[in-house]
Amino acid sequence: MIVAQSLPNVPPDRYAEENPADGFLQAELELNLKLGNLLFQDPVKYVYNPLLYAWDPHEKYVRTYCQSIKEVLFLGMNPGPFGMAQTGVPFGEVKHVRDWLQIDGNVDKPQVEHPKRPIRGFDCPNSEVSGARFWSFFKSICGQPEVFFKHCFVHNHCPLIFMNQSGKNLTLTDLPKAQRDSLLDICDESLCQVVKTLGVKMVIGVGKFSEQRARKALAAEGMEVTVKSIMHPSPRNPQANKGWDSVVRAQLQELGVMPLLTA
Repeated sequence: MIVAQSLPNVPPDRYAEENPADGFLQAELELNLKLGNLLFQDPVKYVYNPLLYAWDPHEKYVRTYCQSIKEVLFLGMNPGPFGMAQTGVPFGEVKHVRDWLQIDGNVDKPQVEHPKRPIRGFDCPNSEVSGARFWSFFKSICGQPEVFFKHCFVHNHCPLIFMNQSGKNLTLTDLPKAQRDSLLDICDESLCQVVKTLGVKMVIGVGKFSEQRARKALAAEGMEVTVKSIMHPSPRNPQANKGWDSVVRAQLQELGVMPLLTA
């Protein structure tokens, strides 16, 4: 039986909701408290939460790029082993986080670490394809990160990464239904809080799963927010390997988002 790790020594009331970054971080601290009460069983053997051990670079990411309300929220599912799991930034492939977003910081270790899935932080030698594709695309469109973050922000629906005994990454759909439902209900509530805090008008799920969760969560709260999706950049997706950039460019054009990325 795996217990989600408890919150580090950061009191939840540290962040008064004086600006979007404060409110966003407050929502995440509250989320961490609730996640810390969850229990996970087979096939889950290891649970990493980068909002605990990689809080330093994550907070820098939020404080650097979330100082204003956002029209669009790009929503991922949960961290990848060589992305946010290492850097604390959604789709956080090391090179793009460090070199384009100009974010770094101290990354500690999960309480229990799988020997085949070590957390090396910004020294991680592996590149996460999804994150590299995601940020490379927006770099090519926006030039500077400030252009992208003027109207947009990137967030994950769930901050936890799960592994089985062998170290294989488990998606949220791999979890037993009862555990998955408890987890997603908590994450849905936090998502609604984030959307309210940032004044988001459109949530764009990166992949259909994130779109469906956002649609369900926001509808349950009676929030009139547009919910759409773009193709996920995962190399597991054969279509993404045939030209993800061109597909997503067309999708964002159709959604009317492209002008926001060059303003």
